[in-house]
This record gives sequence, C-alpha cells and structure tokens, in this order.
Amino acid sequence: MKLYVTRHGETEWNVQSKVCGTTDVELTEKGREQARKLAESIGGDIGLIISSPLKRALETSQIIASGRDILVKTDIRLIEQNYGIYEGVNWRDERFLANKRNFAFRYPGGESMMDVAHRTYGLIEELKGKSPDRAVLLVCHGGVCRVINTYFRDMTNDEFFRYSLGNCVLEEYEL
Repeated sequence: MKLYVTRHGETEWNVQSKVCGTTDVELTEKGREQARKLAESIGGDIGLIISSPLKRALETSQIIASGRDILVKTDIRLIEQNYGIYEGVNWRDERFLANKRNFAFRYPGGESMMDVAHRTYGLIEELKGKSPDRAVLLVCHGGVCRVINTYFRDMTNDEFFRYSLGNCVLEEYEL
C-alpha cells in the first residue's frame, strides 16, 4: 500500500515565522493555491484522505479532494504537536530550539516528540493492518510529518532536528 504524506498549505503564522502547534489558524491565499497545485499533481490512485481536524489541514484536504471521488476523514492523532508555552513565539527563539532538540522532554504546557510519535505510529500501524487497495494521503503538520518520516527512515538526532517538509510538498512511503 502506498502512503502519501503532505503538510498543509501556508498560513499567516508560517509567513510570520511563528511556532504553530495546536492554534487553529487558517490558510493564506498562497496556501490555498499550494493545495490546488498539489491536487493537480496527484495521480488518481488516492482513495482516502485522512486529515488533521485543524482548519489549515482540513481545508488543504478539501481542496485536494474537490471534484474527485475521494473520501476525507479526520483523525485527532494527526493534530500538530502541542508546543505549550512556545505557541506563537518566533521559531528561531533559542529556548524553543533548545527544547526542540530534546525529543523526550515535554514542552512546558505541551507535548514531547515522543508523545506525538506514540499517537502517530499508532495510526500508521492501524493503516498497515487495513491494507486498502488504493493509496491513502495523510494531510497534517510539520512536526507530525517529521515523526512519520522516522517510522520509515532511520535518522540521527541532528537529521531529525533539521528535517522539514515544505507546505504542500508530497512524501511517498510504502506500507
């Protein structure tokens, strides 16, 4: 089974370099256009889209599915990491970056990367057991995409820290 993964389209907080976890921000017009371009480039083998229920991911999913016979479901396990006290700070903030390097440490008031891996790996294992005959697309967030990548590829801590999937960039994996 093919599993595709993408990050939502651009948001205003992306433009402003703000850490955006569980804050429910909307897409910019550029983000909507990114989603439309992704929809045009995706082949016809996708039968299901599973999306984070946050607005930015759900709208991206709906744009991709528009005019196609693709079911869109939401799953809370795809919600972005809760960055706690760092929600809304500049993503270059030294305290945020120091915390980001400590995968098992929970952001104060939020989650650890291990928490995100636990819920995300569970979803992948569930999908693996179902083996649908058509590909599945997960529409989620940067931190979740980073964790999903570790399910399929071994990475050093530094590679993990530096991995970033751009808005509406598509990754392909084999389950």
